Formats: sequence, C-alpha cells, structure tokens
Amino acid sequence: MLNVENITFGYRPGQRVLDGFSLQIADGGVYGLLGKNGTGKSTLLYLLTGLLRPQRGRVMVDGELSAKRLPQTMQDMFLVPEEYNLPPIPLRQYVGVLKPFYPFFSDELLRTCLDGFDMSPEVNLGGLSLGQKKKVYMCIALAANTRYLFMDEPTNGLDILSKSQFRKVIVGAMNEEKTILVSTHQVHDVEHLLDHVIIIDRNRVLLNQPLVEGDEPVNLEQLFIDTLSAKRF
Repeated sequence: MLNVENITFGYRPGQRVLDGFSLQIADGGVYGLLGKNGTGKSTLLYLLTGLLRPQRGRVMVDGELSAKRLPQTMQDMFLVPEEYNLPPIPLRQYVGVLKPFYPFFSDELLRTCLDGFDMSPEVNLGGLSLGQKKKVYMCIALAANTRYLFMDEPTNGLDILSKSQFRKVIVGAMNEEKTILVSTHQVHDVEHLLDHVIIIDRNRVLLNQPLVEGDEPVNLEQLFIDTLSAKRF
C-alpha cells in the first residue's frame, strides 16, 4: 500500500510543486498517473521512492517512510525515470551489478521481456539508440520483480511497433502482487493497459478510480479533458 499523506514539496523557496497533497494507492494492477505539465507527476514518483523528501507530511510504503530508504523497502521498488544514462558496458555486466540489490530478480523474465522487444541479451549498452536503451532498461526494471514499479513517460522515444511491444511486455510480466504506476502524457499508448486511473491538478486528486470497460474502449484522453473541465473550480 502506498500512502501520500498531506505532503508539501518545492524545489525553491516559495514555489511549491505539491502543497497539502494526499493520495492512496492500493496494491495490485497498472495505474495511470495523469496531469497537466507542472502538476508534480514526476516529483511524486521521486517522493514515493524516497529520492526526494517532503518538507511536510509523509510518504509511506507498506507502513514505512519512503524517505528512510530502508533496504527492505528499496529492494521492492524500481523507478524508470524519463531520462537516464547507461554505462557503455555489456548488459550482462550491468545486470550482474544490479542483481544483489533485488533478491527476486528473474533472469528468465529478463530474457522473456527482451524477446518481447526483439532485443538480444548480448547487447552493449553503450551502442544503443535512445529507444533501444528505454526498452532494455524497462526489461531490467520488470525483471527486478519488485512489488512496486514506477515509470515516468515510458513510451517517449519509442516507435509505433515498440509501443505495441511495450504493452504486451507489461501484460506478460504482470501478476497479482505487482503494482505499476505509469506517469504519462501519451494516453493513447497506455489506455488499453491500465486497470486504474489517477488524475491530479492543482494539488488535488481529481479522479482516483478503476477503469471499467464496457462494450467500448475507455477514451482516456476524453476522460482526462472531461475531468479537468468538470472540476476546474
């Protein structure tokens, strides 16, 4: 269970990104985190992982403060940021460095995810394009087999085929114990993937509910626009 309790955070004095913000995320499923630019979506992911600390309030992960970054908490969460660098070393070497920190790391799941993206386990990370790096890093994140996986704009930089592969890889790696939180503006890339949607704006949670599909697919873009319009004031 993820609990964000009345937090305040800003990067500069007098400029608060989040102020009195609260959110609860139950275990299990794929969550979409939507909001306009500057509403603090990326900041929230860093607060959940303890890489940032709120000035007020607290962020709890399974009853522990995320800011403490306890080993038993860190081994059960993985963050895929929007931008990152990978060292120019073979993938196998990189995985060998990471595995001791993630006791449930699955080599089999890594191979399955790489196959899903048509990527080889023999690649050298230094010779990959931006899109290829994203695919490889997402495979590593899924193979870490953490209960919580946070992804910030995971489909940016992916071509049309890779976006389709992304959805299939995520579905193939899911189980009842995993919770994946995806922050994105590319709603069409994830709308058929999500079990739950969270929409935030102006330090408020405007919507936090399961996505229930009837005969027609959920139009996530229209849901986002309608929610912002209905709760603007």
